[in-house]
Amino acid sequence: KEGIASPLDKKHPKLSYAELLHATDGFSSANLIGKGRYGSVYKGTLTSDSQKPIAVKVLDLQQRGAERTFKSECQVLKNLKHRNLVKVITSCSSIDFQGNDFKALVLEFMPNGSLETWLHPSSTELNHSTRLNLTQRLNIAIDVALALDYLHSQFGKPVVHCDLKPSNVLPDGDLTAYVSDFGLTKFLTMTAEYSIGEQSSSIGIRGTMGYIPPEYGMGKEVSTFGDVYSYGVLLMELFTGKRPTDSMFTGELSLRDYVKAALPDRAAEIADPWFNFENEAFDQNGQSSGGGTGNAGKWLGSVLGIGVACSADSPIERMKIGDVLRELDNVRNRLIGDHRRRRA
Repeated sequence: KEGIASPLDKKHPKLSYAELLHATDGFSSANLIGKGRYGSVYKGTLTSDSQKPIAVKVLDLQQRGAERTFKSECQVLKNLKHRNLVKVITSCSSIDFQGNDFKALVLEFMPNGSLETWLHPSSTELNHSTRLNLTQRLNIAIDVALALDYLHSQFGKPVVHCDLKPSNVLPDGDLTAYVSDFGLTKFLTMTAEYSIGEQSSSIGIRGTMGYIPPEYGMGKEVSTFGDVYSYGVLLMELFTGKRPTDSMFTGELSLRDYVKAALPDRAAEIADPWFNFENEAFDQNGQSSGGGTGNAGKWLGSVLGIGVACSADSPIERMKIGDVLRELDNVRNRLIGDHRRRRA
């Protein structure tokens, strides 16, 4: 059957279930590029649009809350437009050939996988190269901060993503980062932007283990501070290469504790071992042993310090994302200036 009108808006083309079935070769496992709590994502090709590559997020409507996340994501994506947010093409709310409800989002295809696969490649993905240098990682961190700054303060009423993590950050061919997956997103009233009051039990805990702020587990209200916490964890993971759920973080030790204990003098010691550092070698104090970016160890410490500040246990002690953005921009500018001076 033909697709019911897109829940997004009239500007987006309508696609039928049959068209999406054809585009993904019958939702073939060979085209499966991701699987999440509420559904699966397939690579597809729109033959009606000059062989345009697409990503089709098919909702598993048997999962409790899947339909709600579909409606939430449609509501968000029809209103939000930013260069660092994944671009929506359309949505499909239809019936499959067995008479079952079918709901899917059609998104721009990102050929470079997710930040998760760059930081933690499987044995079959090692040639994907996780050797991102300091500047590339810093640019990705700034891209994500730009997206959050737009959501929190540039859109109108604050929008909380609620599930920021590396698998929801998608780099394109130029390593420009896009934030994706808005299924758990919540719009806030202006007065609730920084509220940390009691949360409705119908909402439940939003997010992914390791990235969920501690106050959500205590029943507190969703806030922009929650996204900042998740961002801080992501930032530390981006530069250390360690997941917050790594087996070394048991008992009292957390990723934040691990990073904080190494600052300010031992930042290079806890850096991702795959770090390229633009062919830079560092001694135990994070000082350059010649060439390249010189003070990259010092700038790494500055960035990790921002991650620690963002992931404070108390929401009111965390940075606002606009301040994060300004500090990261400052680090990047100083890093570039230092690099130019050494090349001169």
